[in-house]
Amino acid sequence: MKRYKVAIIGAGPAGYFTAQALNNSADAERGFQIDMFDRLPTPWGLVRSGVAPDHPKIRTVTKVFEKIAAEPNYRYFGNVELGRDIQIADLERAYDVVVLATGTSLGKKLGIPGEELPGVISAADFVPWYNGHPDYASVNPPLEGKYAIVIGAGNVAMDCGRMLALVPHELSSTDIADHALEVFHASSIRDVTIVGRRGPEHAAFTSPELRELPKLEETDVFIRPEQIADAISRVGARIESEKDLRSNLEAMKEIAHAEHRGNERKLSLAFLLTPLEVLGSDRVERVKFAVNRVENDKVVSTDEIVELPCDLLITAIGYKGLEIPGVPNERGRIANVDGKVREGVYVVGWAKRGPSGVIGTNKSDSSEVVKRIVAELPATPKGVGAIDAHINSEKIVTHDGWSAINSVEISAGEALGRPRRKVVSWSELLSLGGAKST
Repeated sequence: MKRYKVAIIGAGPAGYFTAQALNNSADAERGFQIDMFDRLPTPWGLVRSGVAPDHPKIRTVTKVFEKIAAEPNYRYFGNVELGRDIQIADLERAYDVVVLATGTSLGKKLGIPGEELPGVISAADFVPWYNGHPDYASVNPPLEGKYAIVIGAGNVAMDCGRMLALVPHELSSTDIADHALEVFHASSIRDVTIVGRRGPEHAAFTSPELRELPKLEETDVFIRPEQIADAISRVGARIESEKDLRSNLEAMKEIAHAEHRGNERKLSLAFLLTPLEVLGSDRVERVKFAVNRVENDKVVSTDEIVELPCDLLITAIGYKGLEIPGVPNERGRIANVDGKVREGVYVVGWAKRGPSGVIGTNKSDSSEVVKRIVAELPATPKGVGAIDAHINSEKIVTHDGWSAINSVEISAGEALGRPRRKVVSWSELLSLGGAKST
C-alpha cells in the first residue's frame, strides 16, 4: 500500500472533517498518515471557543472528532504554531500534502470615528473570552452600564446579544468560563440591541437561532412589526421559492408579534441602520447611525440620523485571518483556487472561503478539497524523514496530553453539575498536557 503523509494545520472542524474525508478515501492501494497541528494545547477550534455555552447540542460533533483522533493513523501536535515553532517550508519538505485549516480569528473594524474608545470591543475578543480561550481570559468586557449594542446581522452577533441578555443563572449549568460567569452575574446590562445595516430580508441569522428567542422566559425580545411587514412586501414571490428567506422572515414575524412579559431584560433586533460614529468623552456613551432604506434590493442611506445610548458596543461584522509567513493572503483569507494554494498545499474552511456557513458547511467544503487532493497525489509518496526533528518535543501536547486535560475539565465540571470546567491558564494547560512552556 502507498502511504501518503498529510499535515493538517488547525484542529477545528475543517481540520477534522478533512481527516475524516481522507480516511474515507483510503483503499487497498492508498492510505494516509495524518498529523494534525494546532497552536493551542486543546483541539476542536471554534467548537470549543466559538460555540455559545447555551448551545451544548452543537458541541456533540466532538464525538466525531474524537473518533477520528482514535484512529491509529492520527497524531496530534498541540502547542505548535505555524510560523513560530515550525515553518511552512519544513512541512512541505516532510509531507506529501499540507492542508491549512487555520480559520480566521481577527475581527474586522467598522472604520468609523470613536471606534477606539473604551467600551468598544470585537466579537472576536468577546466570544473566546466567555468560552475560556487562554489568550482572551483577561479581556474583561465592561458590563457595568445598562445599554449594549451589537453591530452585525449574523449568528455571531446573535450569540453575543443573547449572552448579554440572558439571566446569568441560565448559564450556570453550561461550560462557560468561570471568569465570564462571574462577570455576567455582576452585569448591569439590561437593554441589548442587535443592529443590522441592511433589511431583515438580508440578515444572515439562521432560523433556528431566531426561533430560540421567543423561548427566553426572563428576557423580552422586540422587533418592530412594520420592519418585517415591509421586508415581506419587498421580497414578494421570493418568499415562496427561497426556503431560508421564508423561514427567517416567518421567525422574525413571530418575534415581532409575540406578547411581552414585562421582563427587566430586553433584547431588540433593529435593521437598516449604518453606524457613523461612536460618541463619548472617556468611553462610549452613544452611537450615531444613519437610517437606511431599501430600493430595488439595494440599501441606500437617507438624511435621517438617530443616536442610541450605549455603554458597551460589540462589533460582529466578520473576521479575517492572520497572515502566515510563506503563505499568500488575499482579502483576509488564504489565496487559493478551489482550495489549492500551490502544488502540495491546500486550504479548507474559513481560511479558504472566509467566515461563512455553519459547522456542517466545513464538512462538505473539506470533502470537496480532499477530492482534489486525492486526484492530484503524486504517483509515489515522498518517503521523507519525520517532522519531529524540527520541533522541540518537550513543548508538544500530544493527543494523550489533551485527553488528560479533557479528563480534568470534565471531572471538575461534574462536581458542579456542569459538562466541564474549562482550564483557561496557558501554564496549567501545558502542565496538565505534559508539556513545557519553552
